[in-house]
This record gives sequence, structure tokens and C-alpha cells, in this order.
Amino acid sequence: MNCAISGEVPEEPVVSTKSGLLYEKRLIERHISDYGKCPVTGEPHTIHDIVAIKTGKIVKPKPLHTASIPGLLGSFQTEWDSLMLSNFALEQQLHTARQELSHALYQHDAACRVIARLKNERDEARQLLTEAERQLPAAPEVASANGAASNGKRAVEGGEQGPDAKKMRLGISAEVITELTDCNAALSQQRKKRQVPPTLASIDSLEKFTQLSSHPLHKTNKPGIFSMDILHSKDVIATGGIDTTAVLFDRPSGQILSTLTGHSKKVTSIKFAGDTDLVLTASSDKTVRIWGSSEDGNYACRHTLRDHSAEVRAVTVHATNKYFVSASLDSTWCFYDLSSGLCLAQVTDDSEKVDYTAAAFHPDGLILGTGTAQSIVKIWDVKSQANVAKFGGHTGEITSVSFSENGYFLATAAQDGVRLWDLRKLKNFRTFEFPNANSVEFDHSGSYLGIAASDIRVFQTASVKAEWNPIKTLPDLSGTGKATCVKFGLDSKYIAVGSMDRNLRIFGLPGDDNTEDSSAQDS
Repeated sequence: MNCAISGEVPEEPVVSTKSGLLYEKRLIERHISDYGKCPVTGEPHTIHDIVAIKTGKIVKPKPLHTASIPGLLGSFQTEWDSLMLSNFALEQQLHTARQELSHALYQHDAACRVIARLKNERDEARQLLTEAERQLPAAPEVASANGAASNGKRAVEGGEQGPDAKKMRLGISAEVITELTDCNAALSQQRKKRQVPPTLASIDSLEKFTQLSSHPLHKTNKPGIFSMDILHSKDVIATGGIDTTAVLFDRPSGQILSTLTGHSKKVTSIKFAGDTDLVLTASSDKTVRIWGSSEDGNYACRHTLRDHSAEVRAVTVHATNKYFVSASLDSTWCFYDLSSGLCLAQVTDDSEKVDYTAAAFHPDGLILGTGTAQSIVKIWDVKSQANVAKFGGHTGEITSVSFSENGYFLATAAQDGVRLWDLRKLKNFRTFEFPNANSVEFDHSGSYLGIAASDIRVFQTASVKAEWNPIKTLPDLSGTGKATCVKFGLDSKYIAVGSMDRNLRIFGLPGDDNTEDSSAQDS
């Protein structure tokens, strides 16, 4: 039986209860929806007036051209052509796979040779270090002349230290102190003339920020970005992960430049050393590593520093980009020469035992701010390694410290929220109650303050007496409810956020992003 409309055998036959005619279901339903009546009789008709009927499976007859030998040959030719095209595509894929395998084997062989060379260099360096340490009995006189010893005190005169004592340090020399002082004077003078750059993103722009891209940089078995830094001159973002690796990510191209592997536990802090090719990483494995780029563009570990006896929680680079400080849960912070990786001073506070969880240099470089697991913020004079101020009031571990570019304000984050301190009067002048604040960051101009907690808050900076107005609240899109780090891009044109999933998220003005969203890629 054929459809009363099309004259063909219906695939889904239905019958009209009014006219008794057979129709194709889709045709009669469309006609009723358009005209509301039977197409043959013209009577009013609704969808409820048709009834589906069950029939056996309809086998459509083969086309006439397949009933002849020429038609069959034509069909065979078409299938043969398809088979040849498919075979050609498979051969191309096989050729590409062979080339990729050959390239991978070549890289593996080169990597093995580089590793062997680095092991030889490491062994030679260890031997030289052992020989140098044998000559350290004369070091106490040098340390006494410089006024510093391994733990911030004067060295003990005569005799060798016991097995549990800190290693003897040369101390921060007069030449280094002069260099730090000259840098401080130059930066202080520039800061008096400093103006907000005209290219800085406006408040109206920040209010319109939304997520532009999401990049899965770390492994899925141990997700979580714990620390982050941005090299503004090249727009490169570095992330430290719970998966023990650090990743260098080129934001404009959306590509991973290098993955730094070597730590055995999570990377707790990562910093670029100015505009150089050096990167610093601190880890829960008690080490600090200095990484430098090689000829092939990848990064290799140049120094592994093992001066701490417990988890290293923070590294911060001095304004000269020649020195840096690491802070550890072993109750000490170390002052290093960046080029050699030599620890010049290892400082502890004899007045009380505290575990350092955060650290940051003042923009001028002569002051060091440290946060502790005992809820105390300590301010140090770098030249004398003396504790010159102490801030209390937080509850819970200090998770982050950040100095404003104007040199007057210090922001600290802890479990009870964020506090702002006036360094001129040494007092707390404002508190933001955001539970479990994980990161606090001033932008490079000192105009904005970012806070990462269960979400990301951006505030406009002001004076001690004026209000710090909220500008934007960015949601934590990771689903973990814990944003761990926040950084402002160049001129605050974008905000980079890390959280307890493996994704780096970029927030900015819609249409300004020139990277490809790689949220669907696997790390």
C-alpha cells in the first residue's frame, strides 16, 4: 500500500481515523501542522486523528542499474576507488608515524648523552665542593669579618662544628651589601618619580573580565597548580604543580615551551630571575633548583641546592636579579648568589622557633618579608639579617606575602583572610575576611590587589584611610573551590589563575585573547 500523499511505500505508515487513508507519518504530521485539515478530503484534521500501524520490514528494490553487468562493474569500480583512497591515506599515516618514531628515538638518544654528561659534571662539582669544604676551617674568620655566620649569628671561634650544626657560610660580604644599598638608592629615587603607566588596564576593563582560555598543563593523576609566576617581557607563565613538575607556558601562542622535571615532590614556589633565562623552583623535597635554557630551547637544571633540612616553601628574587632567598619549614631562610648557587648566609631567629611558609623581597631590596606557620609575619633587614619588625593577628598559617610597588604597603594572606599593613607605622590598617586565602598579589603598578581563595577577588588600591573598593569577583571554575595562586599580566591586561585542578586559566576582556583554548587537550 502506498502513501496517499507521496504515492510511495511509507516507512512509518499511519492511517486516518476520519478518512481511512494511509499516509507517511512525517508527511501527514507536517501537513496537519501547516493547514489543520486532511490533504485529500479537506476535512478538519488533528494529530490525534491518525493512528500508527505495524507492518513488516519493507525492503526497497535495488536500483535498476545494479541489475545489469555494466551496472555491477560500475559499482565495483566505485568501491575499488574508495579502497585505493583509503589505502593511500593509511600509507601516509604510516609514513608520518615512522618519521615521528625516528625523531623520538633520536631525541631519546640525545637525552641519554646529555644526562651522562651532566652526571659527570655533577660528580666533578661534588668533588670540588668536598675539597672546598675541607678548607673551611679558615671560614669563621671571614664570617666574623663580615659580621654573619651560617645561622645569622657570629661564627664560633676555633674548632669544628658538630655533625648537627649548620654548615659554615661565608656571610654576605661588604661588596654585596654595597651592591644591595646602591640598588636600593636607585630604585627609591625612581619610585618618587614613578607614575601609573597610561597603558594600564582601566577599572572598567577589569569589571568586564571573563575567562578567555583554560590550559591543562599538569598531569591528571596528581592535579593541582600550587605556584605561579609571569615573565612580563616575554609573556611567559611558569606554573609549579603537585605532580612534581614545573611548566613554562607561552601565553600568546598557547604552547608549552618546556616542562621542568627533577623534583621528587610538589613544586611549592617558582620565580623568574628578572629578564634572564633563569628559573627558580622550590619543592617539598627540601631542595631548590636553578634552571637555565639550553641551545635547543629546553631548560636544564644548573644547580640543585640542598641547604635546607625540611620542605622549602618559598623563593623570592632580589631586585638586582643577582641574589635570591629561600624560606623553609626548617626555621631558616637562606640568602644565595644566583650565578653560582652558593649559600652566603642561612638565617634563623634565636628568640623563637618559627617555620617559614612565605617570603617576598621589598621592591627596593633591603627588606625581606616572611610569613610563618605560627601566624606571625616577620620583617628582616637583609644587610644585617636582623628581625626588625613582627606582625601578629592572623590565625592559621601565613600562605602568601606581597609588597606594593609604592613601597608602603604589605599584604598577607592566611586562613582567616587578608590583612594590609602600613610599613611606615608598622600596623594593620585593613582586613578582608576571606576564609582560607591562599594567595595575595599586587599588580606591578601597585594599582590593583588580587586575592585567591574560594574565588578570585580584585580590589582597587587606595591609601590607609580611603576605602579599597572591590572591582571584580572571578569564579573558581575548577570545581575544587580552591584557587591557589593569582598573578596580573603585563599592564593588568589579563589575570592568570591556578587552582587545585591541573588547568591554568586566563581571564581578560572578551576578544583580547590571542591564544587557543586548549581545555580539551591532554597534558
